Amino acid sequence: MKVLIDPERCQGHGRCYDLAPGLFVEDDEGYGLVAGDGGVAPEQEQAARLAVANCPERAIELVEGG
Repeated sequence: MKVLIDPERCQGHGRCYDLAPGLFVEDDEGYGLVAGDGGVAPEQEQAARLAVANCPERAIELVEGG
């Protein structure tokens, strides 16, 4: 599973990196970025789903099998 952020939709609310700091980081302007290659380890899956559910702009996507 991989996590992706659509930079066109992200408005910089910061919920992703607050809820799942191992999967997301912030850029210099506070917008969320995927950390590393975006791979989601099994122990990070719950945090990834929480970040997806809490993104007000629906900018985060989980892709199965990645």
